[in-house]
Amino acid sequence: MAKKRSLSHHRAKPGSRSGGQFFHVEVRPSREFVSFRVQDVGARGGVERLAGQRANGSWDTQKWLIEKTHAHRENGTLVADSVEAEKLLKSLGSAPVHVRGDRFKAKPRRNIPEIEKPTLAMRRAQMRNIKKAQAASRRRKRMKRPRKRPA
Repeated sequence: MAKKRSLSHHRAKPGSRSGGQFFHVEVRPSREFVSFRVQDVGARGGVERLAGQRANGSWDTQKWLIEKTHAHRENGTLVADSVEAEKLLKSLGSAPVHVRGDRFKAKPRRNIPEIEKPTLAMRRAQMRNIKKAQAASRRRKRMKRPRKRPA
């Protein structure tokens, strides 16, 4: 038979005791989500994204996990030591503020109004994709064309 735990003892939240290998930067409360998935961003290790699924099925970032070798804590905020971490910290809506242990809080990136879309980055990506599709189409046409044989 299992022992009954005292009601005052609760499980510590991940990152609250500074024992892990990641800094946790929360951008949305976990109560908004029903299930979670960790995704590696960029190169293996370094920065990971904890994505949460809402009850309606949509996915969003709940928090970012930054490996301790890629950032350090300085005066109650998080300072990047790698390009990958620097890029992430710049994309957040506010600077991460220290909460407790390895946990930080920040605002998610700003919402871009429809009037400002497509942004320059979106147009660049669209042009890159069009050029890729055109090149693939040209390759397929070259492969289908029968070769003329000398008589």
